[in-house]
Amino acid sequence: MDPFSFPPLAALLDAAYGALAGLATFFEPFTGASAAALAVVVVTLLVRALLIPVGISQAKAEQTRARLAPRLREIRKRHGKNPERLQRETMQLYRDENTSPFAGCLPVLLQAPIVGILYTLFLRTEIAGHPNELLSHDLFGAGLGTSLVHMLAAGPFSLPTLAVFGGLVAIMVVVAEVTRRVFRPAPVDDTPLSSPGMLRMMSALHYLTAVFALFVPLAAALYLTITVVWTLVQRVILRRRHPLPV
Repeated sequence: MDPFSFPPLAALLDAAYGALAGLATFFEPFTGASAAALAVVVVTLLVRALLIPVGISQAKAEQTRARLAPRLREIRKRHGKNPERLQRETMQLYRDENTSPFAGCLPVLLQAPIVGILYTLFLRTEIAGHPNELLSHDLFGAGLGTSLVHMLAAGPFSLPTLAVFGGLVAIMVVVAEVTRRVFRPAPVDDTPLSSPGMLRMMSALHYLTAVFALFVPLAAALYLTITVVWTLVQRVILRRRHPLPV
């Protein structure tokens, strides 16, 4: 079942298409076939700017969790053999501090629908019954509606597509490595999270966006690339303003 056949979602997709196509039309005299790519960049920057307050709250939540870490370890020592009491005491501590163990997940949750809409916009040949003109746009000769995996599996082969995806994925991998090194989580004593296997898995999660980008249309991969770069820069700035306790 196609979720975008549901009238409200179909109207949302059509509105998103109209807005992005309008931006592309505005930029087309200056950028030609890359107008839609520039429109995606502008939309990404706008979304990230709107999410700055959320990023600030995320940095504060991270600072609070680091400050609470010694008290959480003490709770685990006291009630480690009583899972129900452990959970109750842990949640009470978070309530007393007016925070949550899930604080900071909001940016990811808010951006998921945007990536989904971009994915759909550059996947369909028709939007609300009219031709999808966004698919005629490209970035340095790579079609915005093409995914790297689809090109390699079903063809036709395109060197510009391979080069553009290679550049975007390389940027995401570098950002992931810098993020992994700079924002390495502090080990937590006597918990499953401190095991070598869990730490390796958490490190690997930094590269998940780069892997995901291989399967989505180029427009969505462009959005993801700008997002991870913005996120890294924002985290560095906010970490300086909200440093973690030593």
